[in-house]
Amino acid sequence: MKAAKFQWQLPEKQILPTEYEEWLSAHQLSPFLGKILWQRGYQTVADLESYFDNDLNNLPDPYLFFEMEKGVERIKAAVLSGEKIMIYGDYDADGITSTTVMKETLELLGADVNYFLPNRFKEGYGPNLAKYQEFVAAGYQLLITVDNGVSGMEAISYAQENGLDVVVTDHHELPAELPPAYAIIHPRHPEGKYPFKDLAGVGVAFKVATALLEEVPAEFLDLVAIGTIADLVSLTGENRLLVKAGLKAIQQTERIGLSALIRKSGIEISNFSEGDIGFGIGPRLNAIGRLGDASPGVELMSTFDEEEADQLAEFLEEKNNQRKTIVEKMTAEALAAVDPTNEIQLIAQAGWQEGVLGIVAGKILQTTGKPAILLTLKEDGTAKGSGRSVAQLNMFAMLDSMRELFTHFGGHHAAVGLTLPAENLGELQERMNDYIRSNNIDLAQGGPLQIDEIIQPEAATIALINELNTLAPFGTDNPIPTFLFKDVLPQNVKVIGANQQHLKFAIGEAADLDVLAFSFGPEANEFSGPIDVAGQLNINEWNGRKKPQVMLQDYQNEALQFFDWRNKYRWQEVLATESTLILAFQEASLKILPEAMKNAAVVYNNLADIQKRIAKNNYQQLAFVDVPKDLTFIKEILAAGSFSRIYFYGHSPDEAYLNGMGSREQFGRLFKLVQQQEKIDVRFKLDQLVNYLKIPKSLLVFMIQVLSELKFVTIENGVLSKVAVTENQPLTASQLYQDRLQRIKNEEFLLLTDSEGLRKWLLS
Repeated sequence: MKAAKFQWQLPEKQILPTEYEEWLSAHQLSPFLGKILWQRGYQTVADLESYFDNDLNNLPDPYLFFEMEKGVERIKAAVLSGEKIMIYGDYDADGITSTTVMKETLELLGADVNYFLPNRFKEGYGPNLAKYQEFVAAGYQLLITVDNGVSGMEAISYAQENGLDVVVTDHHELPAELPPAYAIIHPRHPEGKYPFKDLAGVGVAFKVATALLEEVPAEFLDLVAIGTIADLVSLTGENRLLVKAGLKAIQQTERIGLSALIRKSGIEISNFSEGDIGFGIGPRLNAIGRLGDASPGVELMSTFDEEEADQLAEFLEEKNNQRKTIVEKMTAEALAAVDPTNEIQLIAQAGWQEGVLGIVAGKILQTTGKPAILLTLKEDGTAKGSGRSVAQLNMFAMLDSMRELFTHFGGHHAAVGLTLPAENLGELQERMNDYIRSNNIDLAQGGPLQIDEIIQPEAATIALINELNTLAPFGTDNPIPTFLFKDVLPQNVKVIGANQQHLKFAIGEAADLDVLAFSFGPEANEFSGPIDVAGQLNINEWNGRKKPQVMLQDYQNEALQFFDWRNKYRWQEVLATESTLILAFQEASLKILPEAMKNAAVVYNNLADIQKRIAKNNYQQLAFVDVPKDLTFIKEILAAGSFSRIYFYGHSPDEAYLNGMGSREQFGRLFKLVQQQEKIDVRFKLDQLVNYLKIPKSLLVFMIQVLSELKFVTIENGVLSKVAVTENQPLTASQLYQDRLQRIKNEEFLLLTDSEGLRKWLLS
């Protein structure tokens, strides 16, 4: 039995309402697609109309934001009077695109505008008092924050008290007390009426731009799509409409810098999708802010110089490659420091690059299955870093209960940032372990995995995938549909990848639906029998040929599992000896086992002894090393325990099936030699006999034993002597001969039956 890593949420059977189906039909959408949408909460015609809406004229009025009017009037007044305006952004992709949108909007209005992106290592995230003091000293009269600001109490208070008005545009969590800014434009402001609460920072900047320009500025939609997808906000409602329009805009973008970055990323712009942002553009924009100054990102997005665009795109590519190298090195170091006894991995080391700690924490989480907090030890005696969590643990809530340990702390359910004195690390680890145990939080079971539909492999077609793409763009809260393929047999299982870390196999009656299983390479043994496969569909295109494939997310096997280890390359793999009954029917078979298993193996004597051993030990696995003389032994042993896995090696020490019984002619040659020699020392001359008679050694030994049993010869102290035959006996009169006949029959069945047939026989 192999349990799923995630908690599968299976779809409920649903008969769609008539008006719902009629709307789908009128828009050339199938009931199959309708059921997926219904499961996701779109259960009225109004929901469907909103989901598939492509009309930018239906965007909510920006003046529904609290203090939008006040903020816009202040900005317009600053532009008209020629005031110096500073835009204060953030160093990630959302902050870069937000800054670019606000900068270009104010430039269109003729403003005297400049921008500043804080360096995460110098100024840190959000309003920085020292920088605000510089802005006041430099004569700035208006500061506009984008993608930050609601937590900047100290800096904003100083600015307002010293003649620098601050208009905050932000989307992050609202603190209990808001700063005294001139205006706060936020979709979740408690006094606001804006209907969509999940805009990214760039989305809020876009709404301000819309109000300032008095029209929807289509030229910024490409930036909105990039920042929204890169910031992992909900791809529903208004975000979905903006991103759909933005993806189309990118295909015709006139941004020289964006085009250069797309080329440098190796992306085909004609098929540009949300995935190209998530895995291509977003990481490159984020990389510069992780390693230093993020300002080149704004310059790249807004430049009109092709040469500069190419140079900046190359710079971002270099930074991204540098980021990958750093992450790889830090991940290896962090994995080496993992302590499996801890409920949460708290790992700190001097010299680690602060900007990528969140990425590395995510990789530790993915590898170990446990939440992780990675910190760099600084020269001032503090530890600063990031944490990543699983669905079962609200890391923000947990650490909030320990807030006195930190000098800085913030975040949300799945991700946090924190700074604390290094001397508090031991207490933090202990308290986190206690928190998990005292609250009975099970970290072994993954979070929920929504299954959209259960289908057969034959239903996974190019046409279905194309239809599913009408649900795009995919992302947070609108994931690519996940399908369940029940009781399918993996075929042509191959371990792939430079480090053998991935798997590829096929399912379906014709084994024509490929499944790619990234990072499942170490679990290759689990794919030897029928399993349930949960995965997402996509199209693999190679040499102009398109073929559907499944990207594995999870799998399970609820039945007793059978592992066919009849190939010798499996025989040196070590099974857990405490939980595995390793059983041989012939002692000679033990020689094939690894040393770690040899001493724990049991040689079958009688069923009663085996039953006692099974009753005494909590075996979960059973390994049959060789073939018994009676197949009923296998079924009786299986019935004696509650095993979740069976391994079958199928070793034959005397290779009975391969060598056979010995032909009449072979027995004749042996008997003739015995008559001629009268005495033969088989202890020392057996190999010579093998060469002379041209009979395999194991078969020759058997033939000699048969002659001895029938008293045609005697063997004493290793010396074989002929006996005067008093009566003729057929070879079939030998019990050894009969036992071998049965063994050959058993070996023929157990060694030649295909894997699936043997599995069915064992599990029946």
